[in-house]
Amino acid sequence: MTVQHAIRTERLVAGYGGKTIVDGIDLEIPPGRVSVIVGANACGKSTLLKTLSRLITPLEGGVVLDGKRIDQIPTKELARTLGLLPQQPVSPEGIVVADLVGRGRHPHQKLFRSWTPDDDRAVTEALAATGVLELADRAVDELSGGQRQRVWIAMALAQETEILLLDEPTTFLDVSHQIEVLDLLTDLNAARGTTIVMVLHDINLAARYADHIFALRAGSVVASGAPADIVDADLMREVFDLDCRVIPDPVSGAPLVLPRGRHRLLAD
Repeated sequence: MTVQHAIRTERLVAGYGGKTIVDGIDLEIPPGRVSVIVGANACGKSTLLKTLSRLITPLEGGVVLDGKRIDQIPTKELARTLGLLPQQPVSPEGIVVADLVGRGRHPHQKLFRSWTPDDDRAVTEALAATGVLELADRAVDELSGGQRQRVWIAMALAQETEILLLDEPTTFLDVSHQIEVLDLLTDLNAARGTTIVMVLHDINLAARYADHIFALRAGSVVASGAPADIVDADLMREVFDLDCRVIPDPVSGAPLVLPRGRHRLLAD
């Protein structure tokens, strides 16, 4: 099992070009659990995740990891604890799977240190954990969308961090590959105790796979807690301006959101 780290924000304000997108957020990520950030487009989900990873510098407030602000932690030291899989990552042209996954070992490399058996072990274990070991010699460009996403996750696993942040890891995947990726991350959390924080668009997948949900609207957290405790019709109206019914999912028991829309409705 991994070491459990405490990561939180303190009155976090962040944005781009002088525009505030995340506005005064205080939150604490549950260690060793799967957390999902949800909300409408442009509400600040990805900005929050990028700020948690130090990809964006806060305008005010900060992010604290184990009692220390992350802007005070050396880059390689932070990268050994916290990994980020951004939205739509781009691989170098022609690179093969094993080489791409091997790049996850960079935070563990010392100056002038050659590749070690420990690096081989980490890469092999990451390839095996994500089910892409047999693809090690294939070019990443030749893979399907689901296979590529598994390879990117393998690279993040090879980094051997205790906290893994993922920005919309199911985007552009068909439904079977979405479930495949989310099952993989759930397995990783269960087996290693890795703290996982991800942004998802699909509220029903979020409700099924999350231990904890942070619901954002206009850059602020409007609700936080276990899906069964917070996902209801009122929250969907507040966060998404959505008229819906929420019932128990007959497969998982998690809240299932059924949008009403204006057409194809049964008579009340």
